[in-house]
Amino acid sequence: MAIKVYNPTTPARRKTSVLKNDVSTKRPKRNLISIKKKSSGRNNQGRITVRHRGGEEKRYYRDIDFTRNDFLDVEAKIIRFEYDPNRNCKIMLVLFENGIYKYFLAGDGLKIGDKVFTSITDPKIKVGNRMPLSHVPSGTLVYNVEIVPGRGGRIARSAGNYVTVMGTFGKYAQLKMPSSEIRLVSASCLATIGQVSNSEYKNIRIGKAGRMRHMGFRPTVRGKAMNACDHPHGSKHNSAGLGVASKTKWGKKAMGVKTRRPNKFTNKFIISRRKGKK
Repeated sequence: MAIKVYNPTTPARRKTSVLKNDVSTKRPKRNLISIKKKSSGRNNQGRITVRHRGGEEKRYYRDIDFTRNDFLDVEAKIIRFEYDPNRNCKIMLVLFENGIYKYFLAGDGLKIGDKVFTSITDPKIKVGNRMPLSHVPSGTLVYNVEIVPGRGGRIARSAGNYVTVMGTFGKYAQLKMPSSEIRLVSASCLATIGQVSNSEYKNIRIGKAGRMRHMGFRPTVRGKAMNACDHPHGSKHNSAGLGVASKTKWGKKAMGVKTRRPNKFTNKFIISRRKGKK
């Protein structure tokens, strides 16, 4: 997908770029969408748990099949590629031989009319096909990878992302994550061959604040610019970098603290931490 850079006709257009539209403009399948309720960063008690959220455009949620294990060894034909306002990659509408429509994450290099399928017994190494990690050769790029068998893909689902299969050793497959972390995952977990589409998304320049507001992001103010009663970094006497340990109002240090639990049970599956971590 190519990037279109606007001419600087206004101050906002000077720094703005968008992706050229090469997806279908047809309405999404009616039985595969639902109304997406706005949470604005609030939890079920109405309290803000994620700051700087709210005010996004109304949108429908596309019901995407991240598991892809309903119709094994049944080919699905790609009907069209569509835009999804809830994610930065393209999605594809596929039609199975039994007449069922579904939405899948689109892989890079797929075209309209191509056929993809999921197989556990006799898989074929082809972009878009889904299979257990035990059948994937070493060095292959995969996306939409499961962590727990049967629960659907959780790893490598954003635009241009992928995971490299290092090899299979007994019951586990060794994966190199997008963060360069190397970890073990059950070899029976499903993964899709290829790379997520829309890899040029990272080169887009938003250009103006209004586009971020449409996406649901509200303005962010530096903690250092606040008062001490509003933020741990507030006031000139408690600013970050002045030698005073910044703490939250509950007494926990706000900077330089590891957030991962040291006794987390999945630590045994991590062979090598990401770059910069030991």
